[in-house]
Amino acid sequence: MKKVQKGDYGYIKAQKKKRVLITAVLFAIPVAIFLTGYFQTGTRNNLFTFVAIMGCLPASKSAVGMIMILLQKPLDAEVYKEIKSHVRELTALYETTVSSYEKNMPMPCIVVSGLNVVCYSPALNADAAFAQNHIKKILQGNGYRADVKVIKELKPFLKRVDELWAHREEWEAAVPFTPDERYPDATRNELVKQVLLCICV
Repeated sequence: MKKVQKGDYGYIKAQKKKRVLITAVLFAIPVAIFLTGYFQTGTRNNLFTFVAIMGCLPASKSAVGMIMILLQKPLDAEVYKEIKSHVRELTALYETTVSSYEKNMPMPCIVVSGLNVVCYSPALNADAAFAQNHIKKILQGNGYRADVKVIKELKPFLKRVDELWAHREEWEAAVPFTPDERYPDATRNELVKQVLLCICV
């Protein structure tokens, strides 16, 4: 079975199961160590207790990641099918949450085509302008100029995606691009996608 990668549809659901399991195992290990020490020595004042406490640190870190993913809402299957039918072969990310120092911004779909980055985010209200500026600044910092637009309603988003599809060849050909020598086969759209994945939780 193919592993669901960050940016793929189904990522949130897969990560919820994975992170809950990992966190449970990471907490079970220090508990087992503590109980082993307690039953062997008859007291909690032993080296096993210290090791168990230290073992709670990675478990707690995992728990934070688990809580973050549990708060995310997966993209509805019917909405995904509708979006996918408009996206076609364009470069897209699904079920992402763009993070910044100030806030996290859920983005069920981001489409990249040439200088255009179009985000669908029905949850964002006053934060739409902040999200646009944040993504634009991150991309510029990595050497990619982009016109970023966050759209809150599905129909206008799909209309814009249709425009990107209709003009994809001329708009993408007009963008100057020098391939990255580290990834010689990657297109500009794919490299922009990788930058976006780096700022998504």
